[in-house]
Amino acid sequence: DPKTRKILKLFRLPQLHNATFVRLNDATIKMLRLVEPYVTYGYPNLKTVRELIYKRGFAKVNGQRIPITNNDVIERNLGRFGIICVEDLIHEIYTCGPHFKEANSFLWSFKLSSPKGGYNRKRNHFVEGGDAGNREKYINSFVQSMNGN
Repeated sequence: DPKTRKILKLFRLPQLHNATFVRLNDATIKMLRLVEPYVTYGYPNLKTVRELIYKRGFAKVNGQRIPITNNDVIERNLGRFGIICVEDLIHEIYTCGPHFKEANSFLWSFKLSSPKGGYNRKRNHFVEGGDAGNREKYINSFVQSMNGN
């Protein structure tokens, strides 16, 4: 339905196997509830955040998808917020710092592979042995299987 599609668009999830970071607040929690059958989410650890950004991280510069090959791209676009290198970017995303919004919108949504070993049951909720919905800390092993680690 249109409401679900709009929420996925706001989360920057246009296609299958895409991933983004979302700061949890009342509004985003309500939005996640509405799209729960179509997404899986959880609380990534530092290792997962770091691997995603280093391996699949692309920057959005003037509407173009640019690989993060060195720190110059980050410093030019996020330097005014005190984010000058990849580690600063990872720290800002992981800690949900004061410039999380700018750092997150600078990152292009991650395009992951399908999970190694496949899905359990895509149509069921994680609690029922499926894949959709909140998987809390178990998101880490899931993302790593999709990131090729």
